[in-house]
Amino acid sequence: MNTTKIKVCSSCESKFGCGDISVENKCWCNDYPPIFNLSEGGDCLCPDCFKEACGDKIDAYLETITPKNALKNKARFLPKTEKLIEGIDYYIEDGNYVFKTWFHLKRGTCCDNKCRHCPY
Repeated sequence: MNTTKIKVCSSCESKFGCGDISVENKCWCNDYPPIFNLSEGGDCLCPDCFKEACGDKIDAYLETITPKNALKNKARFLPKTEKLIEGIDYYIEDGNYVFKTWFHLKRGTCCDNKCRHCPY
């Protein structure tokens, strides 16, 4: 079991807690999709900078998705997470959850509900 460490964000230089507290209480970054390689440089990012970097990387990937290749996308093979992340998986509009393209790609199929951001 790791412990929480106080780190300094390599982007904005703010201090934040990083690491697992217990087996049941994993680090906040484990809620995000595992789309970064450790070799990509830099130390940990704070939650705000990490969310932004994750969104940027997802947006770049989404630019490569077409209805023709969506069914074979890599996101559907990522480990499933229980937590949905606002701004990554969905946004709220007029009190309603609107699922983003990334959410649909992770699901792997079209639900035939004519979703606004359906990539299929």
